[in-house]
Amino acid sequence: MVNKITVGVISLTAILTLSACSGNVESPQNDVLETSQGTNESKQGMDHSNMNHSGSGEVPEGLKVAENPTFPIGSKAIIRADHMQGMEGAEATIVGAYNTTVYTVSYTPTDGGDPVTNHKWVVHEELEGVGDEPVQPGTELKINADHMTGMEGAIAIIDSAEETTVYMVDYTSTTGETVTNHKWVTESELSFE
Repeated sequence: MVNKITVGVISLTAILTLSACSGNVESPQNDVLETSQGTNESKQGMDHSNMNHSGSGEVPEGLKVAENPTFPIGSKAIIRADHMQGMEGAEATIVGAYNTTVYTVSYTPTDGGDPVTNHKWVVHEELEGVGDEPVQPGTELKINADHMTGMEGAIAIIDSAEETTVYMVDYTSTTGETVTNHKWVTESELSFE
């Protein structure tokens, strides 16, 4: 009888201790959710609140212009991606089309910001020390692009790779923001209607 009471008291104490501690546990995933912009990709770690939506229009050295892109320069397309708030459904004007390999990458910003996971997109020519062949997922490389605060010079882990045509676009977001020379939208993220 005494052993059962002792075991019961120890069990109850352990349960109370664990439940008291659980309220103080911080979850990196919860932190990302709190800073997300409400898109499915943001909820998976793609918080683009520090993204430089507009760009200079400069492209990395060696990036090849697409000869016959599905969406020619000057044409209009509807964006079917939600990399950031207001992008999904916006009408874009194509300002550049390039054939390359695009990557989703995960990295810790050089400015000490929260880790970024599955960032879309970095092109092959924006990675340091690559050859001509696509980089395999799991490879670590330095990023030479400043799409987001703290991205330039960060060490990235390649999450995925896809050979495709990428586009630089101008658009007005569905929230009213004018964005020029946005890098990058893939061909599969655009449609004519």
